[in-house]
Amino acid sequence: MIEKYLEDLERRIDAQTEQRLCKDWVDFTEGRFGHQRPGEIFSPRRQKTSAPGIEWPSVSVNEALDDFDKMALQQFSSCSQMLEDGGGLLCVRSNYGTGILPSLFGAELFIMEDQTNTLPTTRPLKSIEKIKQVVDAGVPDLNLSLGGKTLEMGRRFMAIKENYPRIGKYVQVYHPDVQGPMDVCELLWGSGLFAALVDAPNLVKSFLELITQTYIQYMHKWAEIAPFSNGCQAHWSMMHKGRIMLRDDSAMNLSPAMFDQFIKLYDQRLLDEFGGGAIHFCGRGAHYIESMCRMHGVHAIAMSQPEYNNMETIYRNTVDKGIKLIGLSRDAAEAALAAGRELHGQVHCA
Repeated sequence: MIEKYLEDLERRIDAQTEQRLCKDWVDFTEGRFGHQRPGEIFSPRRQKTSAPGIEWPSVSVNEALDDFDKMALQQFSSCSQMLEDGGGLLCVRSNYGTGILPSLFGAELFIMEDQTNTLPTTRPLKSIEKIKQVVDAGVPDLNLSLGGKTLEMGRRFMAIKENYPRIGKYVQVYHPDVQGPMDVCELLWGSGLFAALVDAPNLVKSFLELITQTYIQYMHKWAEIAPFSNGCQAHWSMMHKGRIMLRDDSAMNLSPAMFDQFIKLYDQRLLDEFGGGAIHFCGRGAHYIESMCRMHGVHAIAMSQPEYNNMETIYRNTVDKGIKLIGLSRDAAEAALAAGRELHGQVHCA
């Protein structure tokens, strides 16, 4: 089913073009772009584009969830689009949503309606007693539910890379969305978590410890299938130094002191374990960004919604310290430059 599309992609990949684009990204992650062009925004593009030779089908999220070939087609279709449009690194992932780790702990899947074309999530566990049982049971079987599907899809991607030399060399398989410890904790606990941070902090910490151990074991298992690159990783068609992209969306609900107590410790363990990386957050993060960026191994921040943040606080704790901002909205970056704010060549915009 998918061979003709893979052959189309293989034919269109130009080695010199991809090498140049990758070099541009490596220069940015290593600080060379900022040194040479401090007053500019980093927005790399292919020097040569390539339109598809056949019409690629549209594969919905739900169609891909239960069909490995359709998942591959959905992901490689985004690579086809990038070759045509000229932007973004070529990369694919096992695209099963935020519920990958929660599903290992027995969380019920919540599949969105077809017309939303949105990734699935999970429902919280039903009670505090259930959470205690999960904590007592220890690290779960890593092949359960979405966890097993994600690993198998990784094997499928690597098999494709073996059969198509240009895809194998220039399309990167990046790690799945295993969130961050606190985000997984909130998905499993539900909104009651925020009262539990005060009423049952020791249980929350025991749960976070288990989630962190599970994350470590799962990511090492993933890396046996799709090994990390040395130095820099592709993620969301961007690139960052280090190996992992943590998600800290839940952090916007916590005070800086709670961030230090319930997020920073566990994030730091993962950054140490995997040689650093980047952190994504949605919503407001200016209140904890200083603490976040003091963690060893934070090389880039991928934030959404700058309009909810004091961006001067963000810039002071990121670009002024050599920490990249990747995927920032162009409006925010251009507004900063127009106001005379120096970004040191440390900001990427699509």
